[in-house]
Amino acid sequence: MYEFSEKFLTGIEQIDREHKRLFEIADELYTLKNEEFIPDKYDNIRHILEELRDYTLTHFEHEEEYMKSIGYKRMFTQVSQHDALRETIGSWDLDAIDENQDETIDEMLKLITDWLVNHILNEDKLIGG
Repeated sequence: MYEFSEKFLTGIEQIDREHKRLFEIADELYTLKNEEFIPDKYDNIRHILEELRDYTLTHFEHEEEYMKSIGYKRMFTQVSQHDALRETIGSWDLDAIDENQDETIDEMLKLITDWLVNHILNEDKLIGG
């Protein structure tokens, strides 16, 4: 379902590699959502969301360092958007996942999909532009 393709390339090797990994993590969550033979997905969901949170924060650091190094003019907009997502993922209550596992996966997938598609295509591609 989640597949990184050429249309998401920014032309910046590190950023593209990290975006590809974010797609892979999203795909792991999607695959878990459709796994019928795991009745209790709590531990798996928690692991994937922790990895997604940690990897996203690291990626933002790298992306912001790169933008700063090239004097990117739209950096303020990018950092503001990054900060909003940092706040969102920082507020995830990973302990509450257990009660609504499928609902949690659906919410996370919607957030991830919106971010990956809209942010990469409409913002990140401009960095390499």
